[in-house]
Amino acid sequence: MNIAIIAHDRKKELMVQFCTAYCGVLAAHSVCATATTGKLVSEATGLSIQRYLPCSQGGCQQICSKITYNELDMVLFFSDPTGQESQADVTAINRLCDQYNIPFASNVATAELLIHGLREGYLAWREIVKK
Repeated sequence: MNIAIIAHDRKKELMVQFCTAYCGVLAAHSVCATATTGKLVSEATGLSIQRYLPCSQGGCQQICSKITYNELDMVLFFSDPTGQESQADVTAINRLCDQYNIPFASNVATAELLIHGLREGYLAWREIVKK
């Protein structure tokens, strides 16, 4: 499965901790990320991560494109609702995930449920949808 990870600045460390905790699950899948998030997670976990531009420079649009072309199976976007960073990116990605039936988590609690579901095979229906 193809998984995108994105995190606002104040949530990047949480994303690193999350990916470290679930490195074994993520290693069995293809992971992509926006630039800084991907770099931090890759350095901390050793995971091979395809990195895109920073979110503010078009990375979120690149993720949106992958969603539109049905090239992602899950999006984990740890957003900071109290921060200065744009919530428009979160909204755009969330809407596209809703439109294309792609599981989306905007916080660590939901991300854990999705990762456990992924590990148990509950997201295998995505393989059928992609055909």
